Amino acid sequence: MVRDEASFQTQPAARMAALDVWTNKDMGRQMTSSNRIRGGALLARALRDKGVERVFTLSGGFCNPALEGFMECQMPVINCPHEQVAGHLADGHTRITRRPSVCLVGPEGFANAVPAMLEAAGERCPVIFITGSSTLKRKGAGGFKEIDDVAIAAPLVKYSVEVVDGGRIGEFVERAWQAATTGYPGPVHISLPVDIMFSSFDEDVGQTERPWNRSARPVPRPWPEPAALDRILRIIERSERPVVIGGHGVWWSHSESKLEAMGRTLRIPVFNVPYHTKLLGEECEAYMGLADFHQYHPSKQAIQNADAVVLVGGRLDNQMNFGNPPFFPEDTTLICVNGSSEELEYNHAADEILLSDPGAFLDALAGIDRNWPEWFDLQKSRRDAWVRGWEDHVASETARDMAEDRPMHPLQLGLDVQAEMGCEDWLVFDGGNTHFWNEIAVNMAGWRGQKLGGILHPGNYSLLGVGVSFGIAAKATHPDRQVVVISGDGAFLSGGLSVEAAFQEGLPITVVIDNNGGLDCISQQQERLFESGRHFATDFRDIPFHSMFEGLGGHGELVERRSELGPALRRAMASGTTACVNVKCRGVISPIVAATSDKRDKASIE
Repeated sequence: MVRDEASFQTQPAARMAALDVWTNKDMGRQMTSSNRIRGGALLARALRDKGVERVFTLSGGFCNPALEGFMECQMPVINCPHEQVAGHLADGHTRITRRPSVCLVGPEGFANAVPAMLEAAGERCPVIFITGSSTLKRKGAGGFKEIDDVAIAAPLVKYSVEVVDGGRIGEFVERAWQAATTGYPGPVHISLPVDIMFSSFDEDVGQTERPWNRSARPVPRPWPEPAALDRILRIIERSERPVVIGGHGVWWSHSESKLEAMGRTLRIPVFNVPYHTKLLGEECEAYMGLADFHQYHPSKQAIQNADAVVLVGGRLDNQMNFGNPPFFPEDTTLICVNGSSEELEYNHAADEILLSDPGAFLDALAGIDRNWPEWFDLQKSRRDAWVRGWEDHVASETARDMAEDRPMHPLQLGLDVQAEMGCEDWLVFDGGNTHFWNEIAVNMAGWRGQKLGGILHPGNYSLLGVGVSFGIAAKATHPDRQVVVISGDGAFLSGGLSVEAAFQEGLPITVVIDNNGGLDCISQQQERLFESGRHFATDFRDIPFHSMFEGLGGHGELVERRSELGPALRRAMASGTTACVNVKCRGVISPIVAATSDKRDKASIE
């Protein structure tokens, strides 16, 4: 019999429970239990055994047995004002901790949680979505709140299943957990019919079957085939201008420190896949910026001048132009390294592919006998020139803002907010142009030595409204840190209701509204695309966001000039409550939106 001794050493309760099972089996006794519990409690216990730290929900009648189970298990449950908010909070918590958390909703709330599934899927985030659903007994007969939640979720998650037997609840949790955490991670969905949720079962049901150890086990990681690894390393070693682009797989395999060490030791410039959690601090010497030609222009020079590009833990999707020119020149050797065969399927266009845990590959790469100091220093000088160019530009714009008494530039807002933050504080940004300007701002500030505890933002699908939820998740996991959310006004209107959870749970965050009076990212595209040169259906009225926070019991201030911003931010962060600094900014088109507008204007879509 094979046992996971390492896991058992850290899970004494699981060890003793499993040893009891083995003892009873060896003695030939049938395990019986006089205690019966509801299906919802079985669900809660199965998730507790996996080590789930938090559950996010909008409490509903279909889910009450599960909530009772979580209460008995003493698992923290965060009650949210909306199911989408619950999903985003679970997503944010999982991104930060890199351990699955749970979003629990009722059948009608499932529809509200769908956008959160989409956002989590784009980030490969292993959130466990659980639906209390209509009765299994009368399935297909028009039961109360009956929807086909399994089919709806299936395209958005890695695994979507309906529990068909209460005795198998633990088994389905096991299957969902494995799907969420192994291979390329991602969200999963379990539908638990209300009749199973409320029915009673022996509390040890299903425990006479393997696996005996129901705790979270170490995630299997593929080690590279030696000959294939050696071939890849020799290609890189012979190159003159290598570049590494880090993606999702590096983060979820906990390999970002190895990425940083490799880049620093070998003097290979490292870039980050856009719309993904930052793998390295912006101040890190090896980190250059996003692999995005518009948000960080020097990446174009580096990638298109490189003779070998190594994409580690990422996909050749639309952000990477599917591996094609002109993003990757035809004569560049394109290498993709992924920790799952599923992700390699997306990278069939690469010249070389390698199935390997990102950490194992980065360790091997760091051991080659070569470095590239001149190529590395060239990228540093390009980053310095890029930062200086933006600094000159924003200084000129700010001088004009002050002279003409007009609202401040959104890039200046991003830089000024960071200037008030400490090296362990968390920054979240959310919106269209607000997101893009802050990507530029964090690169600039990082080059000047600004350190932050962490950065969160929307993922691959650019879903508006996640910022406040992510800010609350950051505060919940780091209660002793300041958390600042910079949100566009449109993004806040999409998901700002989540701020109630900050008040309810006593998790004070500071929300800075980049208030330009509308969906600026869209209106600017319209002005370049529409024949009239005007925008349409994108304006908001002058909304007093700061007063909304005051009405909820928080702190609020309106800022109309740059000179007011620093003091207002300091007061907000010192207030001890959830606060809003409502900043009137100019609508300024970001480089990526300008490029997107130009591309769409020229494209023929027929």
